[in-house]
Parts: sequence; C-alpha cells; structure tokens
Amino acid sequence: MAERTGSLANTATATELIARIERLTPETSRRWGTMTAHEMLCHLADSFRSMLGERQASMVAASRFKRNAMRVVALHLPMRWPRGIPTRPEVDPKRGGTRPAVFDADRREVISLIQRFAADGVQYASHPMFGEMPRRDWLIWGYRHVDHHLRQFGC
Repeated sequence: MAERTGSLANTATATELIARIERLTPETSRRWGTMTAHEMLCHLADSFRSMLGERQASMVAASRFKRNAMRVVALHLPMRWPRGIPTRPEVDPKRGGTRPAVFDADRREVISLIQRFAADGVQYASHPMFGEMPRRDWLIWGYRHVDHHLRQFGC
C-alpha cells in the first residue's frame, strides 16, 4: 500500500505524530514483532539519541552505493517499511538498549527527543545503515521510524 512520505519538518505532521505517541499505554498490544509498547518507546529514544550523537550505534557493513540505494528506497519511495528488520543491538531494549523504567517518563523523553531532533541547527551523527544524510532526509527518517513503530501498535 502506497503512502505519502511525512517529515518532522512539517509542524502539523510532527504534532500528529506526538498525539499518536500520547495515545499509547503500557497495555497497548503489538500487531507484529516482539517489543512491548514500553520497550518500543525505549527503542525510539535510544535511536534518536544515537542519531544525535549521544549514544553509540554500530554501523551496518555496506558500500557507499548500497547505503545510498537503501536510503532512497527507505526514505523516498511511497511504501511502508517492512516488518522484522533487525535493529542494532545498542538500541534494542532486549539486548544493549535502555530497559523500560517508568512508562510516562519514557514517553515524555521520546517526545522531547523528537522535538530536539527536529529543531533548527541540529548536528546529526552517521546513520548505521544510511550513513551521512542531508537534514531533509534526517527529518523524513525521524517521521518514518516513529510512524513504523506506532503502526506496529495500531496507533
């Protein structure tokens, strides 16, 4: 199913994404995957921290050509991300990522990180799969990553 690509550059889109996060509860059940809603929030927070250079994430071994091709497909083609792609261990709450603590606090942290991530003048680290990207692509990635996981929980 095709869908319009969103971006955190659009204030209305970012506001809608945050409203969807606010609808999550600890009891929200997943439609696929293994994470709980709370673990998903921790995964999102760790992912944003990694892309802001505040947390280490290992790189996927790939050539520059392959990184660029994967980036174009993942960020610019009108399709949903596939289910079941393994995440980096450093942002996986079941492995090396942050473990869930207090649901409301962890949810507020994700919202704060989204807002910081989308702010003007932010310097981004290198993406583990896509490498260096222009700001436009970072803001699309931020939206698509959160949207993917919210759909995982029907939000």
